[in-house]
Amino acid sequence: MTPEPIFPPLLTGEAVTGQIDPFEKAISLATLGCDGGTIVYNISVEYLRAAFVFAPEVTLEKAAAMMAACGIGYSNALGALAPPEVPVHLDWHGGILVNGATCGALKMAASHSNPEDMPDWLVVGITIPLVPLNDYGGGDTPDQTTLMQEGCIEVDPVELLESWSRHSLVWINRWADDGVAPLHAEWRTKAHGVGDDITTTHKGQTIQGTFLGIDEAFGMLIRTGTTTIVKPLTALLVNGETL
Repeated sequence: MTPEPIFPPLLTGEAVTGQIDPFEKAISLATLGCDGGTIVYNISVEYLRAAFVFAPEVTLEKAAAMMAACGIGYSNALGALAPPEVPVHLDWHGGILVNGATCGALKMAASHSNPEDMPDWLVVGITIPLVPLNDYGGGDTPDQTTLMQEGCIEVDPVELLESWSRHSLVWINRWADDGVAPLHAEWRTKAHGVGDDITTTHKGQTIQGTFLGIDEAFGMLIRTGTTTIVKPLTALLVNGETL
């Protein structure tokens, strides 16, 4: 039996099991008016999956920074528990990379997709593969990996969940107290692919260009010829723009 994780004060955990998706469950709870600070989680042999419910008091454009805070929180959490030689990086689109291969992902949903309005709720979900399934991380998927394959077999998923909640909360509080600048600075140290040529979608169109970095609202800056396009972080909403 998986032990119950211990969360920081003001955060409340709610476990789900089996095939229940904690991200979808968190959205349902948020829609029904659950408190901000609720963390829904599902820990199995194969995956750690969790979702953090927020009750923002700012516009969606600003609140979307919670996805960055949770990504940084996870990077800090795994960094504290994994062997010191294991590097963790964050892809702007939500991917989490360990030793250069995809090892999980973040995603985000909100009560609406208008960046200028305050959302009733915002949910950030995280999925972390713990052990390989079938040919995961080999053969047809050499760019994907798991914590076990990256030498993190001793990382306990309950401790990782607890650590993620603590580190994420630290960055959320720092964002609330000090503004977005510290979050920006930390994210840049973990950013994957800055300066690389990329292909992405924006407003239904495929865009090819160079990933220059982020703007103040964590929008992706893409240089295409003589033009710089900004893809807002709110474009990653799973219930917003089609990616």
